[in-house]
Amino acid sequence: MRVPSRLQVTGPLAEYADGFREELIRQGYQQTSAANHLYLLAHMSRWMVSQGLNPGELTPARVEEFLGARRADGYVIRLSQQGVAPLLGYLRALGVVPTPPEPVSTAPVEVLVESYSNYLAGERGLAAGTVCRYARVARLFLSDCERPDGLDVGCLTAGDVTAFVVRQCRSRPVASAKVLVTGLRSLLRFLLLEAYTDRHLAPAVLTATGWAGESLPQALGPEVVAGMLASCDQHTEVGLRDFAILTVLHRLGLRAGEVATLGLADVDWRHSEIVVRGKGSRRERLPLPADVGEAMVAYLRQRRRTACRTLFLRVRAPIGGLTSDGVGDVVRGACLRAGLPSAGPHRLRHSAATAMLAGGATLAGVGQVLRHARLATTTIYAKVDRTSLRSLARPWPGGAQ
Repeated sequence: MRVPSRLQVTGPLAEYADGFREELIRQGYQQTSAANHLYLLAHMSRWMVSQGLNPGELTPARVEEFLGARRADGYVIRLSQQGVAPLLGYLRALGVVPTPPEPVSTAPVEVLVESYSNYLAGERGLAAGTVCRYARVARLFLSDCERPDGLDVGCLTAGDVTAFVVRQCRSRPVASAKVLVTGLRSLLRFLLLEAYTDRHLAPAVLTATGWAGESLPQALGPEVVAGMLASCDQHTEVGLRDFAILTVLHRLGLRAGEVATLGLADVDWRHSEIVVRGKGSRRERLPLPADVGEAMVAYLRQRRRTACRTLFLRVRAPIGGLTSDGVGDVVRGACLRAGLPSAGPHRLRHSAATAMLAGGATLAGVGQVLRHARLATTTIYAKVDRTSLRSLARPWPGGAQ
């Protein structure tokens, strides 16, 4: 990549131009985009001279003034806070530009939700995604309880809790209702533990209706998986990455978040094993099948060089690890290219389980690969094991013998 190396920068930011250029290259910015960011630095530096500012005085208010001046001068790109974020992030990391303080909410609901979130992350050790889901439930419940004169959770009753659950669950599917009641029980236990209330209200949370295992796992057929894999252009870095991700999902049955958190150090090539960070911060080792390893190697040979140690990378700058949502986008993108109905990563987890059963694996073995904490979670796959179910079926009265 070639980015402007002879750009004349004057003013207080001139000494940081070379370092910013190197950082843009490291983060994988394309030539045109990197050049535009460097021109932005040069413009900001000239503007600071006209205002008599040094880097330490570049507050958020001053940045807004600069953006206003940039718009007035007729510029058409990098006109928002998002546009100057890479430059400001670099300068703030060096400590030459002040970092604005995090906004602190004084609203009672937000203060309590923040305390609850810290408890979930620090004391319970829950994953960030789980903390976010539980915090949404907490915010919804506490906002419902807030009154014009303030929030007093000490006055909550079992009737208040039950009425909230009934109202919310009327319009929710079973899966969403289960998330809500689980998060609400967690919040109510926290309120009791931290003495916000002296009432044990968790038992007042109704159980979400719906029989355990009432629906069949929606696995994708072998021909569908083959079509998704074939849709990946393995002559490109992106295609090799997507092929490797799909292979990991359907062969190992990993969750989207587990694929996103895989690191380069998690692959033990010598022993043909892979370390998976599962639910509850568990770290477990799985065998690395040959085809999965080959897909990873093909991708890593084309993977751009970066300091990021996450296995699967985003393709747009700034380069970094793929997120859970990014893994989902890979799966849905493969469906779109193959002309298939949209599906999520968990469908491939179901596919892995049903394929293992079809290959003669036991339910206990499937549960071990999927890393289920309880065997009861795995028993739902017994419903799709038609070969074993046929041996249990009784002959139809009057039917063929």
